[in-house]
Amino acid sequence: MASAGQDAAISPITDFVAGTVGGMVGLAVGFPFDTIKVRLQHPETTSRYRNSVVALAKIIKEERVAGLFKGISSPMLGCAFLNGLVFAGSGFFMRAQMSDPNAEPTLTQITIAGAGTGILASLIATPTELIKIRQQANTSAGVQPSAWSVAKSLWRSHGVRGLYRGISSTAMRDMSYGSNIFCNVRRNAAIIDSCSPGKTSTAMRDMSYGTYFATYEGMQRLLTPARPARKDAPVTEDGRPIFLTQPSDTERKEMEKEMEAQRWARLMISGGVAGIAGWVFTFHLDSIKTRVQSINYSPPASHSHSSSPYLNTSAPGIHAMALARGYSGTASSPYRTTWSTMMYMYRVEGLRSFWKGLCPTIVRAIPVNMATFGAYELVVQTMR
Repeated sequence: MASAGQDAAISPITDFVAGTVGGMVGLAVGFPFDTIKVRLQHPETTSRYRNSVVALAKIIKEERVAGLFKGISSPMLGCAFLNGLVFAGSGFFMRAQMSDPNAEPTLTQITIAGAGTGILASLIATPTELIKIRQQANTSAGVQPSAWSVAKSLWRSHGVRGLYRGISSTAMRDMSYGSNIFCNVRRNAAIIDSCSPGKTSTAMRDMSYGTYFATYEGMQRLLTPARPARKDAPVTEDGRPIFLTQPSDTERKEMEKEMEAQRWARLMISGGVAGIAGWVFTFHLDSIKTRVQSINYSPPASHSHSSSPYLNTSAPGIHAMALARGYSGTASSPYRTTWSTMMYMYRVEGLRSFWKGLCPTIVRAIPVNMATFGAYELVVQTMR
């Protein structure tokens, strides 16, 4: 997303290409942190690591540096394209709300545009993140299953539903950054999950692009230098100067020089803050999504399919612990739906379970989003 007031001048093609490049750059920068986050969230591996530092040290020691990049091929192919869709979709939804394409969008319009984009993004994010999580959770130092082999295994075992397990929580997470719409979550989640298990967690998460883009744009406007006022400019009753709508040539040159000098620093700060804000508000939904996608849930016996070596990741002793603490969901599959996963995590592991892995994610969000928005703006400038 371009800085304030520039969206109307950016074509959908430029938005898409710039977003794709930004996504690839951001992915390469932050993937090791994402692997640590998944290890801390995954129910089978979380007990192995006390914190992020321990996780990093163990992964490098046992699996070498390559272990930090397990599963990168799937998001590199899918999520790079996803970022292109996100930026282009945000621009499309923005223009759809504005009667004057040259007007500056409000933060509310930016939030709505981002939330709508998140729903579309979950269609791509869900299968790519599902494959990535299955690969990242593999702690073996031997030959690793490729993204293609994991995808084929999911397809053969569960069909399309297998690839889209967790779509609801992903979309709800990415939309909820801006809209924070959680009314009737349990009822709506149950309806969606009955059609495809886990969709609620992905859908909830992906609506977060609303706050993501709104925070970025808000920071851009906050940090943008104010237009200098003329000495003879009139003032309001409280003494504030009334800026002229048409500055002189000298004022314009000074303003452009100052804005250019600060533009990249402002862009980097805005991108980093946007990434932090997005994760802080929705990390609990990402934790739910990871649980739903990392554990294989087989349908009732009459509809079950053959098992897969890449899907059998059930944590030992998990059901006995659930029953011992009074878990009221289906004991045989605590991660069957978004709602059952949420209740299980709260009743058995407490509120802390929703925030495991937040530290590396916040650390990751700063350089990743700086790189993403920086690459995006650079490509936009180049293509203009």
